[in-house]
Amino acid sequence: MTTPEIDVQHLLNAQTGKVGWPELARHFARGVVICVNSDQDLVEIAGKLVLDQADKIDGLLQQGVLHRALDNEAIRWQEEHTELWAVVVAPWVLVQDRSK
Repeated sequence: MTTPEIDVQHLLNAQTGKVGWPELARHFARGVVICVNSDQDLVEIAGKLVLDQADKIDGLLQQGVLHRALDNEAIRWQEEHTELWAVVVAPWVLVQDRSK
């Protein structure tokens, strides 16, 4: 028998993919793009959101592992045609820039 956390991670992994700036722009304008440091597991962090592990998410925010996408990041993504790894955990879009 599998645990709910493993099922959630499997589902999120299947929904993770690369996305470019044109697809992200409207989400950025709504303020719902969350950046995940490139040394972190994108799917694992998305799972914490799905499972409503607010204390763990708060800790990651305080450590600087997560942050809302900034204007300068959006400008760079547009100018450099960056493809980001992304997964949607409504209303959030978590992205990770592995090009750096």
